[in-house]
Amino acid sequence: METHLDLTTLLDLIFLFVIAIFLGVELISKVPSILHTPLMSGSNAISGITIVGALLSTGLTPGSAFCTMLGVFALIFATINVVGGYLVTDRMLGMFRTKTTSGTAAKEVKSAAGGSK
Repeated sequence: METHLDLTTLLDLIFLFVIAIFLGVELISKVPSILHTPLMSGSNAISGITIVGALLSTGLTPGSAFCTMLGVFALIFATINVVGGYLVTDRMLGMFRTKTTSGTAAKEVKSAAGGSK
């Protein structure tokens, strides 16, 4: 199964990519800074879809080196985005955890174990 992109399809895909870049920049610039982290959490789902698309692009076009390389790059960048998004989300959620000192944490563990001293 050999698949090749003709010039019209390639130009359509490049046009779609450029429009997506402009739309993404415009949307992100309109979001208040307080909402960036929740927005990043939601974009992890979109990056998961990108990973599936990259796997399909890499696996379903064995005759096209361009599509395979593009799929590998998309897979790498989407994976970096997903991992980074989860790390930032975890860090954000860590800001809302209560901090305990080591003395009170030891007392809580001791009282939970049944010791009263």
